[in-house]
Amino acid sequence: MIARRRQVALALTAVLAGGAACQAQHHRATVHAGHPAPQAARGFTLVASGDVLPNSSIIDRARFDGGGNSYDFRPMLAGVEPVVSRADVALCHMESTFKSPPEVARALAATGYDGCSTASDHTLDDGAEGVRRTLDALDGAGVRHAGSARTEAEAHTVTLLRAGPAKVAHLAYTSDTDGLPLPPGEPWAVDLMNEDQIIADARAARRAGADVVVVSLHWGTEWQDAPDEQQLALARRLTASRTGDRPDIDLILGAHAHVPQAYEKVNGTWVVYGMGDQIAGEMYDNAGAQDPRGNQSTIARFTFAQPARPGGRWQVTRAEFIPQLFDVDAGRVVNLNHALEQGADAEGVRDRIRDVALSRGAAKDGLLMGE
Repeated sequence: MIARRRQVALALTAVLAGGAACQAQHHRATVHAGHPAPQAARGFTLVASGDVLPNSSIIDRARFDGGGNSYDFRPMLAGVEPVVSRADVALCHMESTFKSPPEVARALAATGYDGCSTASDHTLDDGAEGVRRTLDALDGAGVRHAGSARTEAEAHTVTLLRAGPAKVAHLAYTSDTDGLPLPPGEPWAVDLMNEDQIIADARAARRAGADVVVVSLHWGTEWQDAPDEQQLALARRLTASRTGDRPDIDLILGAHAHVPQAYEKVNGTWVVYGMGDQIAGEMYDNAGAQDPRGNQSTIARFTFAQPARPGGRWQVTRAEFIPQLFDVDAGRVVNLNHALEQGADAEGVRDRIRDVALSRGAAKDGLLMGE
């Protein structure tokens, strides 16, 4: 399956359009404006979604939507734009490197995404050059990024995003690189998952001014609905880490399994073990069989409240998941709640995603299915 995915992800090579070079105004050290909240706001909403995997059929669809002469990925995401654009900060997960058209980044920006995790088992598919192209394209679109780097200085710079009245740090790591070695002389090209390093980076983010620390993890076992033992153990350890009277990490967002996985509150901190694939063509499991779960996912949405005193923890006051489906025939991401309203035959898929999201008892901690 891994070899197949790499072959599919690299199916079409496109030359990056002009203007995708890194620009100083998009440097990771700056605080991005995000979606400004009203001056009187005392909290913010964060949304996050799963793998963007532009395989060959996705690229073909984008070219069709672009009139045959260019690539337009925006129509694919139009169905979730209302959810994404209304959040104070929105995070995506870029599964592959940009040997696919850079218009993917522009579509993510147009949909309302502020930042994207770029640490995955495919980050090094095209070596250091692939990392550079990916980050240049995201910079050119105004989408911030975490998890891979072009320089050592960039690797050691905290990605901070503005979310209403708060500064949110986004950190990202991958459990492996699909067997590919780190580029010679560039051990910092992608952030590898290591408990001690994640905690150290989270504490550094606090010192850099972060009110909320969000960690994206590319982890888990492909095609497995339930989180594996590595996920469960690492989630326990990371959420238990504290400095003073508040945890070092405020939210964990998982990707990689290609299927939706559970949400759970661990040591008082929300963990999304896996959001699933937001954009992907027909997906095939480890046995080579087409598996529709590979086109099912959730958007995670968390509402944070400002602490009563400076330096206190920003608490999640509302936790939600929104069930999604990528319709491979239409080439569109579908909010399944809206599909039901329109009479689409989506109830069974929605209910399956709901059951998985709640499978570790998150309902008792207040997790809701959002609209």
